Amino acid sequence: MSNHLQGQASLYLRQHADNPVDWYPWGEEAFARARREDKPVFLSIGYASCHWCHVMARESFENEAVAEILNRDFVAVKVDREERPDVDAVYMAVCTALNGSGGWPLTILMTPEQKPFFAGTYLPPENRGRQMGLRVLLQAVAAKWKTDRASLLKTGEELTAYLRQESAGTAASADQSLLESAMGQLADSYDAEYGGFGTAPKFPMPHQLLFLLRAAKLSGDKKARQLVEHTLRQMYRGGIYDHLGGGFARYSTDREWLAPHFEKTLYDNALLALCYTEAWQEGRLPLYRQVAEATLDYCLRELRAPNGGFYSGQDADSEGVEGKYYLFTPEDVKSVLGEDEGRHFCECYDITAEGNFHGASIPNLLLNQRWNLLPEGYEEFRERLRLFRVERCPLGTDTKLLTGWNGLMLLALAKAAWVFDDRRYRSYAQDLAAFLRTEAGAAEAETLRALCYEEGSALLPAQLSDYVFPALGFLELYRADYDPAHLATALALADQALAHFADPRGGFYSSSDRAETLITRPKEIFDGALPSGNTAAALLFDQLDRLTGESRWREAAARQLDFLASHAARYPAGIAFAGIALLSRLYPTRELVCVAEEPPASLRAVLGTYAPELTVLLKRPSDTRLGELCPFTAQMTQTEGKPTFYLCQNGSCGLPFTE
Repeated sequence: MSNHLQGQASLYLRQHADNPVDWYPWGEEAFARARREDKPVFLSIGYASCHWCHVMARESFENEAVAEILNRDFVAVKVDREERPDVDAVYMAVCTALNGSGGWPLTILMTPEQKPFFAGTYLPPENRGRQMGLRVLLQAVAAKWKTDRASLLKTGEELTAYLRQESAGTAASADQSLLESAMGQLADSYDAEYGGFGTAPKFPMPHQLLFLLRAAKLSGDKKARQLVEHTLRQMYRGGIYDHLGGGFARYSTDREWLAPHFEKTLYDNALLALCYTEAWQEGRLPLYRQVAEATLDYCLRELRAPNGGFYSGQDADSEGVEGKYYLFTPEDVKSVLGEDEGRHFCECYDITAEGNFHGASIPNLLLNQRWNLLPEGYEEFRERLRLFRVERCPLGTDTKLLTGWNGLMLLALAKAAWVFDDRRYRSYAQDLAAFLRTEAGAAEAETLRALCYEEGSALLPAQLSDYVFPALGFLELYRADYDPAHLATALALADQALAHFADPRGGFYSSSDRAETLITRPKEIFDGALPSGNTAAALLFDQLDRLTGESRWREAAARQLDFLASHAARYPAGIAFAGIALLSRLYPTRELVCVAEEPPASLRAVLGTYAPELTVLLKRPSDTRLGELCPFTAQMTQTEGKPTFYLCQNGSCGLPFTE
């Protein structure tokens, strides 16, 4: 049978189009039916590469007995969290409030007026130990809806009121004590043995690592730098890193970084490539560049769309088995490399007959103490094994092109382009920028779209992250090719964020004032697996201040930092991405303006150093656009036709010099 998900653009929704459950996509049709038939709504939220979403689909949503209850007593709605992050944010907040944590698949029961009265995550079809089964839950709720509906409605009203009640900030300001508290909290949660923060499951959290890298450089805190480097090395050694094809899985199920859930997402790999690139800048450790380039090359090979954008991610499961695509036995390896080379490869990468994951092996270097000096010839072996697994079984790709995530990829590609002086990455970044301008609508920032599909653009209004992440990417691309058009695009996106997402009381909503009205308008403050729109906005405004010298951006950055500080006083590590902007407030910054038609060798030498406090602009005498966008550069000219430099500090610029 088919349901109302037939023909949907989302791969995740199409994956459920043949379920016996009569699913509806999120929309008025579903809620009108629930009101008309006087039924509660069963809302299920997930995404295409989610392993446990697939498990619940196989166990429950393909189960005729479960489907019968859902179809008889509920109206079932399926949402792709990557397509509708606003809906996901609202109901994930409910789940976290009720259970102390959340995750996907997200399971919500609510009234036809969208007011929730139950929230959970994965549920087995039948009771399993102390865990309630989905069929039992549905039967109990259906009965209560008929006999004691008042109690469910009361819970729904209370939860809705809770969601609408915005917490007041505390008396705090973004100052040195906030910085030190954030660094201290990260150090306290650090796993000194295996790297990373906290215990299993362990997420890479690259935005926290980026914050610590820059804080270590500016403050001279060597311990913070060591913490980052240890984490980067351990993640590389573990199975969370794909040693054959490059790139990282979303998170590790253990402390050691050995066994991931195998889905790969664009945003993780973009941010991790950015982090390894920045770590390479100081010390030039070859490992960091190797991992950064392998991660970017994975994205370019596996996730890049013909239109220059990037797909959302790849599945954890192959042929219904978690990780099958990535797992090897010694026999697999020897069938490709031969007996001797295969045996050596297995010894190096911990591929054994016993296996380290359900009887097979995840290649890793955790037991190999030569982690940063692989034996000669292994690059060829890794490539041969990568090609073998491509042919062995398929790996599903979610072909959504999300505007915000593509903005993070632009940030990573552009950073690698200028740090590694790599024309290939620069060209791909420019293609991605063209995609964002044309397909996503960044050229007319007021009509920016949240996501696109190869068949055409989706008409969903963009979220805050869809504005601020690409804006940061365009600013980074300016550093790679010095085209003022990138600055202009970033400024337009920032202006639209201020116009349509800002809360007059402070901070920014996740959804636009032009978007669909939900039971509450979410405002995500803290960073999660990726930076929040609010912390990214602080960083964007700080960078625009440093590039343009305009006071309105300085004031916007200050307001945003103080807003975040007032809400994160107890957990400043939770706004680490904004901590990068805080560093500009606490440590001296410098702006170097070079007036020349092309970047001279001396400027490239400056860019070769790791100096997060330094902002560089190139003003071409033949192009007036930079002077219009960055007024403090308007009167800067060349001396005797030579490349001329102006160094600005603390709001004033020194005399020009040519050497």
